[in-house]
This record gives sequence, C-alpha cells and structure tokens, in this order.
Amino acid sequence: MCVSYWLRAVMSHVSTDSVRLVSGSGLCSGSVQIWDQSWTWLCEEALDLLGAEVLCRELGCGAPSILQGAVSPLGVQTFYCEGHESALRDCPRSGSWNCSSGAAVNLTCSEPLRLVGGASRCAGPVEVKHRGEWRRGANYDLWVGWDLGATAAVCRELDCGSAVSGEERGGFPESRVWIISSDCVKKSTVTECVTHSSSSSSSSSRGLDVVCSDLLNRPIISLSVLDGASEALPQGVRVMPGSKFRVKCSVEPQFPGGSFQLLSPTVNLTQNHTLPAVNHSAHFLFSDTGPAHKGNYTCVYLLQVFDHAFSSQSHALQLYVGDSDSHLIFRVLVVLLSIVTIVLLLFYCCKVRARGGARETPEVELELDVFSSS
Repeated sequence: MCVSYWLRAVMSHVSTDSVRLVSGSGLCSGSVQIWDQSWTWLCEEALDLLGAEVLCRELGCGAPSILQGAVSPLGVQTFYCEGHESALRDCPRSGSWNCSSGAAVNLTCSEPLRLVGGASRCAGPVEVKHRGEWRRGANYDLWVGWDLGATAAVCRELDCGSAVSGEERGGFPESRVWIISSDCVKKSTVTECVTHSSSSSSSSSRGLDVVCSDLLNRPIISLSVLDGASEALPQGVRVMPGSKFRVKCSVEPQFPGGSFQLLSPTVNLTQNHTLPAVNHSAHFLFSDTGPAHKGNYTCVYLLQVFDHAFSSQSHALQLYVGDSDSHLIFRVLVVLLSIVTIVLLLFYCCKVRARGGARETPEVELELDVFSSS
C-alpha cells in the first residue's frame, strides 16, 4: 500500500485552509476550528443551520446531522450564511468567534459515502464523494480483492449493521471511478482510502456492490380496538377488559413476500404469531382482553432475499388493560363524595335528634314538679 494511504489513515479530521473538525468520532465530526493567524475554536451559537450546511459542504462532507450546543437563536449568530456559499468565510459575519475549547461548537456532518441503486440505503453499488464529486467506487488492491472485511467497514460507516455480501464486479455503465483500497478501509474511513493516482481519472465499468444486514425498512406497528372503549397514550394504547383488538404490522413496499412475526406477552400457545405478508402487511386478532394481554408488542419483518435471511424490528407498542387513570380518579371522587354525603346526613340526623330531646326535657321537669306539689 502507498505511504499516502497510511498518512491519511492516521488523520482524525477533515480540513481546508481555513476550517477543520478535530477530536471527532469520525471523519466528518468534531469540534470546529477556524484559521485566524492560528487555529482558534468556533464558539457555541456561532452558526445556524444554514451556516452548518456551508461548513459541511466546505469540508467535503454531507449535510449536517448533529449540531450540538450550536443552533443559534435567530439573529445572534456570528456567521450569517444564506446556504449557497462555498466556504464559511464567504458568509457575512459580526463579532468574534474565538473561545475556549470547552465552549466550542460540535458538528457532525453525514459521511460522503452512499449505496445507490438498491432497494434501500443499505444495499447497492458504493459511491464516494471526493474532491466535491460523487463517483462509483472501485477496488485498488487487485491482489487482495474486495472481501467481507472491507464490506463490513462500509456497512459500519453507513450505520447499516453488519456485512452480508460484497464484491467487485463489472457490468456498470462506463464512467470515471474513485479507486479505493480494500485493505485501507478496514483500518480507516472510505474517503480516507481514495487514491489520487492517475487511474482515478480513467473510465471503468467495474464497481463495488455491497449488501448490509439493515437492508429492510423498519416495520410499522399499530393497534385498533374492534369493540369497547380505548384511550391513546404517549407510550401505547389502553383498552377495556373483554375488548377485541387488532395489531397491524406493515412495511413500506420494498420487496415482495416475506412474513411478520408478532412478539407479544400473551401465553396463549394456540395464537398464530407468524403470518405471511399480504400487500406488505399482516393483522393479528385478539379477543377477550385480560391481564395476560398487558405489555409490549413488537413486529418483526422476515424476508429471504439475495439468498440470505433478513429481519427488521419495529418499535415497541405498549398495551394497557383496564380503566384509565381519569376513570379511576373519577370513581375515587364519587366514592369519597358518597362517604362525605353519608357522614353529613348522619351528623344532621344526630343533631336533629339532639334538638328534639332538648325540647322534651322541660316538659318532663314540669310534670315532675306538678306531681311533687300535689
């Protein structure tokens, strides 16, 4: 491998003559520094989103995905970008941006790497943005070849799970490509492993085809009550005991076929928890809702494609069984009100009886006095 590959592999940031990202977790993330006679830190709230877009583009990265502690209130940022500028210094600015490292803005831009032409963003030919130009990637190490180790590095960089398959093949439209070292990407990022050799300017019909494990879209789970009352909650749905409800698993059209498995807390072994996907969805019916149905429900989409088994899991939907908190509170209030009413009635009756007894006492005394005098 060329020495230049190793030099690029040890770099922890991307930079231009005037701006750079340092101490980040990836090539296109880190704290922002600007050249002003020396490298100085860019302060928090110095950028708005338009300024972040300009900065990411200047660094040769994709769109900003995270701008921590930096989204400036309207009208108070240091750089006033319109979004079309090619460099941050082209934006009008006011005030100083120099601050300590502890108050510097942290920026994460999307990596200049993508898979195109596949059924999802986690499958397809590799394309790399280098020197401001997107091109198909081709392998550099002819003797080593493109293997699963290099494929795993691409999947990891794209946050697409683990490697399923990867190969270099022909049959692509003739076009200029970026030459990539398969051995280099196992130790560094793809963009740091693009060669600057003259072969990069030549046309080729070859390219890298990659399939990652997070190929499938995430399924969607929803719940509807067929009879009885229900209440939508931020974490799920509440249904009344004895109700019938239906859980729907669905997925955006991507591949034909497949099946859905429903993970649920029910212990009814006769319930079919795996159904084929019909029109990219499946419905699971439940009746006579009781305490056993309470808990989390999750859809798992299963599919065999490219001679491999894939799966994708939805977020969990929580089912509550019983009266809502408002109903319980209402019932408690009714009981308390009834108790208070009964107590008041008893108190009133006792008071009335006490008054009646007080009126009878003088008459008794009078009768006793008369009897005594006679």
